[in-house]
Amino acid sequence: MNKLTPFHKYHLKANAKMVPFAGYEMPIQYEGIVKEHLAVRSSAGLFDVSHMGEIWVEGVEFLEFTQFLTMNNVRALNIGQVQYSAMCYEDGGIVDDLLVYRFESKILLVVNASNLDKDWAHMLDLAKSYDVKLTNISDDTALLALQGPDTKDIMQELVSDNLESLSFYHFIETSIDGIPVILSRTGYTGEHGYEIYHSKNDSDVIWSRIYADKNEDKITLVGLGARDTLRIEMKYCLYGNDIDATTSPLEAKIQWACDLYGEEFLGQKALQGQKENKVKRFLVAFKMLERGLPRQGYEVFCDNVQMGVVTSGGQSPSLGLGIGIAYINAPFHKIGATIYLIIRGKKLRAEIIKPPFVPSNTN
Repeated sequence: MNKLTPFHKYHLKANAKMVPFAGYEMPIQYEGIVKEHLAVRSSAGLFDVSHMGEIWVEGVEFLEFTQFLTMNNVRALNIGQVQYSAMCYEDGGIVDDLLVYRFESKILLVVNASNLDKDWAHMLDLAKSYDVKLTNISDDTALLALQGPDTKDIMQELVSDNLESLSFYHFIETSIDGIPVILSRTGYTGEHGYEIYHSKNDSDVIWSRIYADKNEDKITLVGLGARDTLRIEMKYCLYGNDIDATTSPLEAKIQWACDLYGEEFLGQKALQGQKENKVKRFLVAFKMLERGLPRQGYEVFCDNVQMGVVTSGGQSPSLGLGIGIAYINAPFHKIGATIYLIIRGKKLRAEIIKPPFVPSNTN
């Protein structure tokens, strides 16, 4: 039996197509993936992402623990700042990618829903060596994402705080109709937007205030389908597709979020060794030069030799052509290189490009 988010009834009311995802029954689309995708790029889209996992880290050594648990420099965070990071195994493989929220005396970790049980067990095991208290609040927390260029005006009407001063990857503790929320300038779309964390008990009020009658013409409800195409256009990684226990942050090209030679974290030595011995493959973005849709698992060829595999792909609603993400063996991973995919029995040309596929508009 799949879990239901607190917004489930609203999805049904909007005639969403529901599918099982990460242990939940979630909307994959409402009026169509392309329409929902383009609405986020041009105006505003509302996502239910309550399936994500949230874990508090508190106690005397909350900073030391999080610093060892994650690969980025947690100590560099100011209070009210958010950080993209990942947890690694000792061999450098990725446990999960996540967000780190820095509060004055505690940390909030936001992890992927499909990995929650595994992540929780991993954290508990490491926490045995630290004076910390971990609290899994996932079942009590609801999360909405409002994404798109019009979202600042919409959200500003709901809170008294001046949102002009809320920068990308920062958050505030505020309220909507007197209900406490964590309002974060984050999202996985490449657009200006917000994520609103609140108690599941307050979900009806929060939904009704954000998706009020006056906003229904401004906001499009968005499902998992467009969430995927939006993040692919940014070359944002999806755990289980583009990153997992068999891939490293260096291979996935998320080393910008890795403090490789800073304070020790789990997996650091393995990644340092990988760096010194040269990385053998890289996660790249590519666009089709011929008509065809790349899909996960498709083989990639260079000079008639298989040199990689597609991890994510499909039709770009913004560009109207096939795009994808793939691991390509060095040295065939360079920008501008021509690669070939076998799609429906045909060998089709594609080109490796510098991501993102469309300009980011997060500021």
